Amino acid sequence: MTSYKTIFFILGILITILGFSMLIPYSLQIILNESNHSFLTSSVITIVAGILMILTNIDEDHKLNLQQTFLLSTLSWLMIAVFGSLPFIFSNLGFSFTHSFFESMSGITTTGSTVISDLDNTDKSILLWRAILQWLGGIGIIVMAITILPLLKVGGMQFFKMDNTHSAEKILPRTIHIASSIITIYLILTIACGLLYWFFGMSIFDSIAHSFTTIATGGFSTHNQSIGFFESSQIEIVATIFILLGSLPFIAYLKFLKGDRKIFLNDVQIKGLFFLLFLSISIMFIYLLVQSTEISIINKLRVASFNVVSILSGTGYVTDDFSVWGKFPLIFFLILMFIGGCAGSTTCGLKIFRIQLLLIYIKNNILKYAYPNRVMLVKYNNQTITDNFLTSVVTFIFAFIFLFIFISTLLSVIGLDFVTAISGAATSISNVGPGLGDLIGPDGNFSNLPDAALWIISAGMLLGRLELFAVLILLFPSFWRG
Repeated sequence: MTSYKTIFFILGILITILGFSMLIPYSLQIILNESNHSFLTSSVITIVAGILMILTNIDEDHKLNLQQTFLLSTLSWLMIAVFGSLPFIFSNLGFSFTHSFFESMSGITTTGSTVISDLDNTDKSILLWRAILQWLGGIGIIVMAITILPLLKVGGMQFFKMDNTHSAEKILPRTIHIASSIITIYLILTIACGLLYWFFGMSIFDSIAHSFTTIATGGFSTHNQSIGFFESSQIEIVATIFILLGSLPFIAYLKFLKGDRKIFLNDVQIKGLFFLLFLSISIMFIYLLVQSTEISIINKLRVASFNVVSILSGTGYVTDDFSVWGKFPLIFFLILMFIGGCAGSTTCGLKIFRIQLLLIYIKNNILKYAYPNRVMLVKYNNQTITDNFLTSVVTFIFAFIFLFIFISTLLSVIGLDFVTAISGAATSISNVGPGLGDLIGPDGNFSNLPDAALWIISAGMLLGRLELFAVLILLFPSFWRG
């Protein structure tokens, strides 16, 4: 029982921090004289619950074994989503628990899907809370990617050997050691992004909220038209740059600061990301060039660049309703939704390194037909990749595709149309934000979906954010016996 006490002790700390975070939007409620003081009630409930969990689970032994480490990671996101939903429940939005939980889960998983239909007239305290949730989720997934996911051999951080100690007993000290540097970098990028947004015309409130969701590649906006509301090319350029910065492995920033000045030029995953971006932007630019003559070439390049970066990273900001561009962008963006950014970043999806390893795996298997006796060593970032690791990556990709099909099927069974079901599943498991089509597309939201669909999509968000196996492994009795 000692180990489980440790789990609830840590959960108590996280919930308490979340409760104190609610005092920030509460302060905004007081400043703006908003009639509803939902955040004070939510904060008191959350802090009391967190402190009670801490006090009832104090123990001298704070070690975690492998099983409990993964249980902690899943419970952390679930508990934060539950308590994070309280401000929505007590607000004047009139939300049910289903809608509140969906909005909270979308925030903490940095998905960006929303059930709020009129953002322009929503209390600013609520809009700020959504941004805070995404900011916390962004830094949370970075820490988890560095400390917990490598235990499953599919997280991708094995390629950044700053610390070779992967034993579960050392999770806590490793987290504390690395997190301070990561948080510092995260804060600097957030502040820089906010200042540039403000400099180029955003209000102080909008610049703060959007800086939180930009660096977290979350995509929550304070306006119905998202970034398109500002009608500013400078703001779009700032957003694009900082989305890209959030899409890079944060361990790479640490290695750069420690003296590896060529890490961003030499790392295979980072080079793969920029190649994919160049290719995708070129394809979309050429498509827009052919399709329309009403927009200038420069604007077409800007629109193509922004939307490709936003979708590929899983941010989900939009400047235009790309669903009216034709059928090709819908298919193209659906593919980009699945890919995501780099491992150890705030992005989502399959991740660039898995796509690269899959291509290497396919290439080697094809070559085996021509050279059956040839011994082929798989190299990635100057490291030899074992067959077991390759198998785990391929397994992850197939599991990802299977769950996408499964979620799509469930959504279609409860009555959603084909495009909504497919894109809803894609956005949930890839943590992207808007879907496709009229209902949940760039010009819509998720408020009109039935409750069952919202719960299914919420489950998909959790699975996608925690890299599938971190959740699914908990369902196997053999894992607990091991």
